[in-house]
Amino acid sequence: MADLERIQAESVAYFRALDEDAALRYHFRHADEEGGLWYIEAVPDRGELIVLKQAELTSAGQLHRYSWEHLEDEHGGLTDQAIDPEEDPLETIPAEEFQQVWTR
Repeated sequence: MADLERIQAESVAYFRALDEDAALRYHFRHADEEGGLWYIEAVPDRGELIVLKQAELTSAGQLHRYSWEHLEDEHGGLTDQAIDPEEDPLETIPAEEFQQVWTR
């Protein structure tokens, strides 16, 4: 169990440091097969775009938010995979749109 706690603590520290140091942020939206919308805030790190915050607005209107402050719960969790806007089906959105959903 100590290994899982250590890994989680390292993940939190990594995402928190990225969030606190980020000068450039990208925002995206993605529609899933169930009719939900995913909102993503990502920052560049070592040549990749790392997701710092993601919010899922389900087709039923529920909002699930994930970041270094809340990595996972029974509904899902913050992705640990880098994203590629040229490969992934993502739509670029303004930061204000992301913030509107994130702070809802």
